[in-house]
Amino acid sequence: MKILLVFDFDNTIIDDNSDTWIVQCAPEKKLPNELQDSYKKGFWTEFMGRVFKYLGEEGVREDEMKRTMTSMPFTPGMVELLNFIRKNKDKFDCIIISDSNSVFIDWVLEATNFHDVFDKVFTNPAAFDGSGHLTVENYHAHSCNRCPKNLCKNVVLVEFVDKQLQQGVNYTQIVYIGDGGNDLCPITFLKKNDVAMPRKGYTLQKTLSRMSQNLEPMESCVVVWSSGVEIISHLQILIKE
Repeated sequence: MKILLVFDFDNTIIDDNSDTWIVQCAPEKKLPNELQDSYKKGFWTEFMGRVFKYLGEEGVREDEMKRTMTSMPFTPGMVELLNFIRKNKDKFDCIIISDSNSVFIDWVLEATNFHDVFDKVFTNPAAFDGSGHLTVENYHAHSCNRCPKNLCKNVVLVEFVDKQLQQGVNYTQIVYIGDGGNDLCPITFLKKNDVAMPRKGYTLQKTLSRMSQNLEPMESCVVVWSSGVEIISHLQILIKE
């Protein structure tokens, strides 16, 4: 009987947003206004496709993007947390559900040797095409009207838990660690025994706090964190129970 840990990536594992961090590769480290203004709400992946195309046309190569991406800092206490999980893999399964992309997440996990901590990564698939430009696709299509059209994290989580159940893996509880607005949907799926862990001062925590003031019911318990070390303390309590 294991506990399932679900992580977001941007502003949770790493202390920034990988999609905006990559702009450091652009000439003068910024995007042209017309490209910047082309973003439409809910269509972030399409926007990033245009950003990657622009970087490619400006001659930004894969190795430069990789160097930039792997210079991104981890969130405080996150390295300690991931090492703690590695030491206790008999008690935890661990997945990432992220609106970043497979290339960026692979680079970071590979550079920091944390690939083995995660059993599965769900994110927008990306690859370099024949002309060396990074391309990205939507993770899936879904009918949830709360989420951006490329990714409903709740659909991903429910499908994963169901698939595991079919293979005889039943989690005693789910701990969801995230920061953003798109982490709200999966958190509403959590049950009484589960734990929602929003990062302090970020959108998810502010939204959950507003919901509790409005007495909107949340089944799971909510534990706010600022450092991965606080998450370790909470996980230590859970595995002792």
